[in-house]
Amino acid sequence: MNRINKLLAEKDNILSIYFTAGYPSFDDTRTVVKSLQDNGADLIEIGVPFSDPIADGPTIQYTNTIALENGMTVENLFQQLVDVREDVEVPLIMMSSLNPILQYGFEEFCKKCKEVGVDGLIIPDLPVEEYIAEYKTIVEGYGLRNVILITPASTDDRIRLIDDNTDAFIYMVSSSAITGTNTKFASDFSAFASRLEQMKLKNPRITGFGISDKESFDKVCETSKGGIIGSAFVKALKDSKDVAKSIGDFMVQFKN
Repeated sequence: MNRINKLLAEKDNILSIYFTAGYPSFDDTRTVVKSLQDNGADLIEIGVPFSDPIADGPTIQYTNTIALENGMTVENLFQQLVDVREDVEVPLIMMSSLNPILQYGFEEFCKKCKEVGVDGLIIPDLPVEEYIAEYKTIVEGYGLRNVILITPASTDDRIRLIDDNTDAFIYMVSSSAITGTNTKFASDFSAFASRLEQMKLKNPRITGFGISDKESFDKVCETSKGGIIGSAFVKALKDSKDVAKSIGDFMVQFKN
């Protein structure tokens, strides 16, 4: 069974953490992944840095800039993930804009993901219709799970199309905002969550955007399978002299 599906079957209140590969330093990728697992992350999203991010706010845009300046590329990232499964068991998802994947070669990217032990993809700017027509067969052929985003602006028909073409979880964007900037989290999220509950979708939802601490994480877990923290986490790594310690200090709030 794919590790993502196994996790979804076994656990609620899933804590997913996003970080940008190559940030704060080029060689930090393995340290970040291992330290996140050791400090309680259930699922890890590895961000491929890109110069023109789609929905990222200033915090994650900054980490993209630094990572690219540090020399991070798709090929370098795959090299860093070789043998990652020797000491990491939690599911890993590669999150990337479509352009770097196309530049690398879509099928080759999926093949490399399978080789190093990545379990799924999040490609925010790949429309579901294009995914179904051009890429779904490739993704599924390598045993990967493609996680697709929905927002409060998504129509019911579109949400159902995504649900029908997903075999993991749906990435529920808490509000119509970029990452790290949502100031109306509670009201926006509650209305959207209520709407989705009534739709009776077959796939569980994990919520991202606007989740920064234990309080907001617990809030989204009331009506979804878990929560995703990105901007608040990478902010905690800024200017860190000891990445593993900084991760432990950040993650301690989520330990019961």
